[in-house]
Amino acid sequence: MIRIIDSSNEDEIIMLVRGRNAQADEQITAAVAKITEDVKNGGDEAVRHYTKKFDGVSVDDFEVSEEEIEAAYKSADPALIRAMEKSARNIYDFHKKQLRASWESEKDGARMGQRIIPLKRAALYVPGGRAAYPSSVLMNAVPALVAGVSEVFIITPPGKDGTLNPNILAAAKIAGVKKIYKAGGAQGVAAAAYGTESIPRADKIVGPGNIYVATAKRLLYGVVDIDMIAGPSEVMVIADDGANPAHAAADMLSQAEHDVMASAILLCLSEDFAKKVKRELKAQTARLSRRETIERSLSDYSRIVVCESIDDCIDLANEIAPEHLEIMLSDAAKYLDRIRNAGAVFLGPMTPEPIGDYIAGPSHVLPTGGSARFFSGLNVDSFIKKINYIEFSDAAFLKAARDTVTFAMAEGFDAHAGSVSIRMKEDKGL
Repeated sequence: MIRIIDSSNEDEIIMLVRGRNAQADEQITAAVAKITEDVKNGGDEAVRHYTKKFDGVSVDDFEVSEEEIEAAYKSADPALIRAMEKSARNIYDFHKKQLRASWESEKDGARMGQRIIPLKRAALYVPGGRAAYPSSVLMNAVPALVAGVSEVFIITPPGKDGTLNPNILAAAKIAGVKKIYKAGGAQGVAAAAYGTESIPRADKIVGPGNIYVATAKRLLYGVVDIDMIAGPSEVMVIADDGANPAHAAADMLSQAEHDVMASAILLCLSEDFAKKVKRELKAQTARLSRRETIERSLSDYSRIVVCESIDDCIDLANEIAPEHLEIMLSDAAKYLDRIRNAGAVFLGPMTPEPIGDYIAGPSHVLPTGGSARFFSGLNVDSFIKKINYIEFSDAAFLKAARDTVTFAMAEGFDAHAGSVSIRMKEDKGL
C-alpha cells in the first residue's frame, strides 16, 4: 500500500515521477526500426504483413467505410453520444479562443510579418483493444480541426475480427473526422509518416500508444512531426486539513487505475490528514474493478508527502512538474500564479481531474514525466506553423547594409558580406 513520507525525501518523489518514462531497449528499437523501414519500402503490403503478425487479422481494405462509421454512431449508447457531443462542443469553444492571426509591420521602408498557416494533414493514433478511449479522439481531433488542418485522419489497430471499437467510430463522427484506417502499432505510425498506396502521408502524428508506437514516433520524428513521447499518467494533489480526505483519495485513484506505472502523489500539511487519506485509499480500492492495477501503482509509484507549509507544497510541485495538478485548498485560485510547471491545473474542491479528462474543454493530452517544465499540452498551436517574411526597400537596405557586412565578416562569411556589398556598389550613391 502507499507510503507516507515527509518532504525531505524530495529526490525519491522526483524519481518516482521522472523515472517511469519507458525507454525502449535496443531490441525494441531495432525491431521498430525494421518495421518502419519495411513500411517505407513496401507500403501497403508491409502494413498488411505486420497487421497480420501483430493483430492477428488480414486486412484487404484499410479504410473504414462511411456506412460502418454511421452504423456505429447509430448503435452507440445515446447517453454516451450526448456526453461526447457536449464534450466536443466544449473542446471546440475552448480551443477556438486560442486561434491567432497573421500579422505585419512596416518601419522606414522595411516590411515584415508572420503568416500563421495550419498543417495540411494530421494523423491521430488511437489505441485499440482495452485502451480504446473515445475521449482521446475528441481531445486530439477537435483542436486540429479548429486550427484549420484540412485533413485529419485516424490510424488504429483492428480487432481480430477486423472491426474497430464502435465508440471510437462514433467519436470520430462527432469530432468531424471522416477518414479512419485500420493500421495500428509501429506499422501504422510508419504508414502515416511515409504514406502508402492507401494511407496518406501526415505532417504530424498525435495520440497515445504503447512502447512500440512511442518508439516509432521517436524514430520517425523529423520525417514527420509528433506531439510528444507520452509516459504513464500522473496526478499530484495539494490539500490542506480542510479538504475532504475521501475526495483526495478518489482523485488519486482516478489516475492509479490507468496503469501499474501511473503515479498519484498527495502533498498535505499533517500526518493526521495523511492517515485519513491512506485509510480512504484502502477502503475505496477494495470496491474498484481495477484493484490489482491500482494497488501496484499506489505501492510502487505513489506517495503521500507531509510538507511543512503550502509554500513547500508549491515548490515541490513546481520541481516535479506533474501532468495533472489539483489544488484542493481554500481560495485555490490565489495560488495559480505561483504554479510554473504543470500540464494542467485543477482549482478547488469541486474540480476533480476526470472533469478535465472528459468534459471541461482543454485537451487532456498533456506532458508527463516532468516534461511540463518545458512542454505544453496539446493545443491549436500544435497544428500550425509560422512563416516569417521580409521585404526591404532600397532605402531600408542601405540603412542595414553596412551593419550586415560587419556581422558577416566578424563571423568569417565573406560570401554573406558579398551578397550585400555587391548591391551597395551598384548603388550610385555609394
